[in-house]
Amino acid sequence: MELDFIREMFDSIAPKYDFLNRFLSLRQDVRWRREMVLAAEIPPTGLVLDVACGTCDVAMEARNQTGDAAFIIGTDFSPGMLTLGLQKLKKNRRFATIPLVCANALALPFQSTHFDAVLIAFGIRNIMDRKGALKQFHDALKPGGKMVVLELTAPERGLFRQIYLFYFKRILPVIGSLFSKNAGAYHYLPASVLKFPSPKKFSQIMVTAGFTDVRWKPMTFGIVTLFAGTKK
Repeated sequence: MELDFIREMFDSIAPKYDFLNRFLSLRQDVRWRREMVLAAEIPPTGLVLDVACGTCDVAMEARNQTGDAAFIIGTDFSPGMLTLGLQKLKKNRRFATIPLVCANALALPFQSTHFDAVLIAFGIRNIMDRKGALKQFHDALKPGGKMVVLELTAPERGLFRQIYLFYFKRILPVIGSLFSKNAGAYHYLPASVLKFPSPKKFSQIMVTAGFTDVRWKPMTFGIVTLFAGTKK
């Protein structure tokens, strides 16, 4: 039930997803993804998995940073997102070779110890069994491989937290409903972010899933956090 609801929600908002990401973040999402890919330290000929790839912005950034030598695969459980992602990839010959796979993050259809890096941006909070997903990512990585998570988070304290919560709970749903047919998606968004564990708690989940050298970095006053961990 939960999986179907989230899949249908992302299918419905897919046509406006990129526009609203840029608009609502004041284009900060571009910088966040750039930092994310840099943190993965992808080898020149590395194999990269972009989980919950959506419309493929992370996969495209990975290709921009690594050139044509790295092999990048995108996977998502939303056919609507993948359809738009495929359209974007086909517009540029450089990205057209990135394959896309429709799959659930809790049951990845790939061999163990296969990837040099696993990336997931703005997707882990939509998975209730986060530890199970992280274990899947850990299993998919080669020894020494890195997992990097980019996720929306709430500032922990201070005046900026109050301003952020007002915007997130009152303003964002109104803006989202103006541009998207699924107004409920932009009520779900703040609720899912506020329920997401604190960076400290999420990093502990990463450790229990098997990752070492786990680190996190708040960005843009803490409205997003970058997490990284390594498989021994």
